[in-house]
Amino acid sequence: MARVAVGPDKTPEWIRDAVRAGGCDVVGYSDAEALVWGDPYGADALGEVMRQHQHFRWVQLPFAGIENFVPHLDKHRVWTSGKGVYAEPVAELCMAFLLGGMRHVIGYSRVREWTRDHGRYLLGGNIVIVGGGGITTSLVRMLQGFNTHITVVRRHPTPMPGVQRVVGQGELHALLPTADAVVLACALTPETTGLFAAREFAMMKRDAWIVNVGRGRLIVTDDLVAALRDGRIGGATLDVTDPEPLPKEHALWSLDNCLITPHIGNTRAMAVPLLSERITTNCRLFAAGEPLIGLVDVSLGY
Repeated sequence: MARVAVGPDKTPEWIRDAVRAGGCDVVGYSDAEALVWGDPYGADALGEVMRQHQHFRWVQLPFAGIENFVPHLDKHRVWTSGKGVYAEPVAELCMAFLLGGMRHVIGYSRVREWTRDHGRYLLGGNIVIVGGGGITTSLVRMLQGFNTHITVVRRHPTPMPGVQRVVGQGELHALLPTADAVVLACALTPETTGLFAAREFAMMKRDAWIVNVGRGRLIVTDDLVAALRDGRIGGATLDVTDPEPLPKEHALWSLDNCLITPHIGNTRAMAVPLLSERITTNCRLFAAGEPLIGLVDVSLGY
């Protein structure tokens, strides 16, 4: 029976239960062949464990976004993440963001009187999605009933079902002038940090919306504030921000064309069964010597 450690010590018991459900023994660091890490913010603590115990053959990380763990990755073992685990609930939130913004539901919610009509169809809209992972796959499926024209921007532009065009990141600027909405669902890497700044907002349509469910630092926040204040874009819906948490006095809170949710694309209640299933599945695969799910490309950092 495979031996798997769970860290850090205060990791919730349901993660240990998920390891056991996968047919593995939960053991201490010194006796373990593999490590399931339960703290998405404890990258430095993981690094210390790895320095003291270098024999793990596999490490499972909890989130799809692993940018804070990148300094501790190596090519001597297999790394997996929560890649794809939370795709469905995050894509569902994207749908709420797109409809709430484009149909002006967010704007109507901010007033207390009968106003003139606003908004535009999501139906038939031009949607640009940056990132080609699980969130995008789920969102594309959900958008099919809206007859949208979908373009996906990704590092490796290979065809995707339900997508009219898949292009490389170098074509992003050419797409912005005709996009009705842009969804950021990509990993945070040196190449994508600050991907949207003043230049990009200036290229967008004045009624276009930007949706960010990736990472806050994909957007230069000060430039977003200026674009929203000046009406250079229609609005923004953000589940992630930079900084995060967003201070209560931050200018974004005061803008009527901006909706912020506190990184709840997947809530704790959603995450427990979804991550449990991934951990259990990977433990079964590891014990059987089979390929794991959610592999991290160490060279790319996601």
